[in-house]
Amino acid sequence: MNLDPALLDIIVCPACHADLSVEGEELVCTGCHYAYPVRDDIPVLLVDEARKPA
Repeated sequence: MNLDPALLDIIVCPACHADLSVEGEELVCTGCHYAYPVRDDIPVLLVDEARKPA
């Protein structure tokens, strides 16, 4: 995954507005723990596309 570090500084979770951290090929919310996929180096920040925490 090749994301611009400046982008990671400004994007937040669309569900709870907490910070996101990179974990594998996903961006994981530090608040609600939703995991958002990254496809072709583009974060898909749609709550409907997020993997819900177990």
